[in-house]
Amino acid sequence: MARFDRMTVLNAMLETGLVPVFYHGEPEVARHIVAACAEGGAALVEFTNRGDRALNVFTELAAWCEGAHPDAMLGVGSVIDAPTAALYIAAGANFVVGPILNADVARLCNRRKVAYCPGCGSVSEISAAEELGAEIVKIFPGGQVGGPAFVKAVRGPMPWTRLMPTGGVDATEQSVKGWITAGAACLGMGSRLIRKDLVEAGDFAAIRDNVRQVLQWIREAREQ
Repeated sequence: MARFDRMTVLNAMLETGLVPVFYHGEPEVARHIVAACAEGGAALVEFTNRGDRALNVFTELAAWCEGAHPDAMLGVGSVIDAPTAALYIAAGANFVVGPILNADVARLCNRRKVAYCPGCGSVSEISAAEELGAEIVKIFPGGQVGGPAFVKAVRGPMPWTRLMPTGGVDATEQSVKGWITAGAACLGMGSRLIRKDLVEAGDFAAIRDNVRQVLQWIREAREQ
């Protein structure tokens, strides 16, 4: 079951402004990635539900994380149905993220007090997600939906909305600050933060430094 309650997770998302996102089928490599993110200052890490052994890897990772990085909040992404969400919550997922909005997943997560960030691509979907209890709504795919301008436009008539763009967020100062100053509450960053070439080279120190740098840019953007 989840080790961190919904409010703790949501507050960590809002305070840090970053959720690193990754998948790897080898538990040892996955451990190195989570460690790099945690050492870089990330409070949360999202392991995506991809690959035939994804749940097995996640289960091992969650057990390891509890001992090695007890403050790290490990969650699951790419979840599109409630049975899958239930399996991951039972395995220790502290939050659930999806590329789509699914009402059954929302109800399940609400029942278990687990944070759910559904993927939405329109104002109507965002409003529907909030009606189902989503405090932070994932904007996906962020770049294709409309980029920072979309976030700014949505928050005009809906200033209470908290959005987490994912997809189209680059690990550059211009991209990070552009999203944050547009009003994004949090950024989901995958392969452009946890780069494939760095993972293949075993350069986890570089991933740690990337995370640290992005967090610094987020802080600077919020101070503007």
